[in-house]
Amino acid sequence: MLTAEEITSVKEILREAGQKIPRHLQGVEKMVFIRHQVLMLLLKEEQALLQKFVDHCLMRMRELGASDIDIGGWGGGGWIWYRIQGVKQPFEEFGNFSIDEMDVLILNLILENQRDGLYKQKSQDFSYGIRLDNDEYYRYRGTVYFDLDVLAMNMRAINMKVRDFDSYGFHPFIANLLSLEHSKEGLVLVTGITGSGKSSTLDSIVDLNNRTVNAHIIIIASPIEFVHHSKKCIVRHREVGRDTLTFKNGTVEALRQDPDIIVIGEMRDPDTIMAGMEAADSGHKVLSTLHTSSAMESIERIIGEFPPGEQDRIRNRIGDVVRCVISQKLIPDITGKLVLAKEIMVMAPSIRSAIKNNNVGEIYQMITEGSKFGMSTMEQNLKRLYAKGVISYETAQNYANNKRMMQQLLETG
Repeated sequence: MLTAEEITSVKEILREAGQKIPRHLQGVEKMVFIRHQVLMLLLKEEQALLQKFVDHCLMRMRELGASDIDIGGWGGGGWIWYRIQGVKQPFEEFGNFSIDEMDVLILNLILENQRDGLYKQKSQDFSYGIRLDNDEYYRYRGTVYFDLDVLAMNMRAINMKVRDFDSYGFHPFIANLLSLEHSKEGLVLVTGITGSGKSSTLDSIVDLNNRTVNAHIIIIASPIEFVHHSKKCIVRHREVGRDTLTFKNGTVEALRQDPDIIVIGEMRDPDTIMAGMEAADSGHKVLSTLHTSSAMESIERIIGEFPPGEQDRIRNRIGDVVRCVISQKLIPDITGKLVLAKEIMVMAPSIRSAIKNNNVGEIYQMITEGSKFGMSTMEQNLKRLYAKGVISYETAQNYANNKRMMQQLLETG
């Protein structure tokens, strides 16, 4: 952590650096100027102090229990912002910075090859770590991007401990589907909006297998977040852009690396989706995520990624390879803390038939009646949380996917 005197020095370095930037420069041209005409003229000690200030902000984030930090951009208003218990708010402790000062601070943090990627793509993902004197190591997932021709950055804290698998309370049938010991192949999807805890759930599933089965796990992510130490499994980590070119390439390459479990950080495009399904179809266990809020939406999203002429084939492939879809949300409990709500769909014969026959609309009712397989709709799970006094009536209503069904469930008591 920095002293007050060091923070004052940081602000002075940024003030002087910002004054060197011509007013007419914008976008990539401005960032290239900052790199060559501002940062390169700073002393190494000054560059290091700017980086230590970001580290200070990130460690303060841990103290506050914040999940995210936002720096820079026109929208930030010159403040550093934190998301604490799901609420994003400016943090005035560090004071206000000019746009140019924020650009210098952000550009100083990222590596040269990451700057090149930023200039070409207008956005760059990266991972970042802080090692303390006591050898504790903290990791973050970051993204730098342009906001009206100036730089903005978000960084998310990566949990340093994996959540205990048993704490999810999965039905034994679901737990067996997620374990390589009981289920050797097939595709498992964990879905939800950004910030819904998908990565944490995937890490818990990986850790379950790493602790209980002798196997080989290959994780393909952009960027790599939690690093799993090999226990009973060999665990490989391959970061997109650094260790492999794309999610698709990493998945295809993994098939030649003798894996038992392949973890695909995100199914972003048709090529990755198809590669993941082919890997599952070839006898491997595949874990991945989608940005969808329900099981039905997940199925429709995958189908919708392909041209109409291919969709019948994709429906059949989904029915054959998908084993389970876990759709989750982090919602506020009555004390304001975040708790997990989840919907679970298992590929039972009736659901497989509905998908293959293009009757996805029938799946919701099948999930409501599938409790013996561990299935539950989001609304059923929200009702349980409400009945236990964990969440309020209003929260159950607000976070339901099906508002009408939620109302009916709450009224029946």
